[in-house]
Amino acid sequence: MTTVSEAPTSTAHIAPVAGHIGAEVTGVDLGTDLTDQQVADITAALHAHKVLFFRDQHIGHAEQIAFSRRFGSVTPSHPYDDAPTEFPEILAVDSRLYEKRFGVRKFSYTNHWHTDVSPLINPPAASLLRAEIAPERGGDTSWTNLAAAYAGLPEVLRTFVDGLRAEHRFGGRQPAWHEDSDYAKKVAKAPLITEHPVVRVHPVTGERVLFVNPGFTTRIVGLSPRQSDAVLKLLFDELSDPAYTVRFRWEKGSLAFWDNRATAHLAPSDLEHLDVTRVLYRTTLEGDIPVGVDGAPSRSIAGDQFVGS
Repeated sequence: MTTVSEAPTSTAHIAPVAGHIGAEVTGVDLGTDLTDQQVADITAALHAHKVLFFRDQHIGHAEQIAFSRRFGSVTPSHPYDDAPTEFPEILAVDSRLYEKRFGVRKFSYTNHWHTDVSPLINPPAASLLRAEIAPERGGDTSWTNLAAAYAGLPEVLRTFVDGLRAEHRFGGRQPAWHEDSDYAKKVAKAPLITEHPVVRVHPVTGERVLFVNPGFTTRIVGLSPRQSDAVLKLLFDELSDPAYTVRFRWEKGSLAFWDNRATAHLAPSDLEHLDVTRVLYRTTLEGDIPVGVDGAPSRSIAGDQFVGS
């Protein structure tokens, strides 16, 4: 375990937990006002390790929102969540609510690898997820490093994908809801569709990032359906390579903080046969418009920027 800064104002200790991604952070209490040095140390660790894990942080919604705001503008909970609540920035990832929302028993929005709300013209820069109720077994979440996945491609393939763009559509190719559900009608009324570069340049680190995901990316622009499916399958296989991933075991008071511009994550699919409850709460930080290797920004087909406060 190492200390990020030797300055006496910082007590953040960062311990990497996997070969390409993930670090555990100790020595900070997220329910208190962090020092500027602590914020700088956590930010640097986030960009280096892509996802950070905190344990034993028994905080509530207000504290989670306040902590999130130290790192950027906090958005409303989700483009399709419009029910008024005391904390409109909080998205409940609650197994008790999903059946009502989607018409099927689920423990998360999607069981595919995905980058949060990538169909937005400005997908969230980062997401923070806090566990309130965690099952005694199962329910882990995994993350993958999309910069490492890109770097691991052969040079000829990197050159090829550098020039591609892809469509991201909310619902993806296999929507998680019944087509006659209220949620389906809500999405159809206000669709989110964006053409993003297949490879985006991270605005802070300068890394090239493989910016596609099975949850939302539907096709490669300019290719036939057969060609597009073949290219996407290859890229999806690469980003889901276990070598680039880390898996996190949730407990009450656990919090994960990930760089949504450089990762995709995978919700659990091992709970559907168990009589358990899983409740987590998410906040997201306002993101920028992705820019490709050629300097061209993403293009919105449907939907506006999603901004915070």
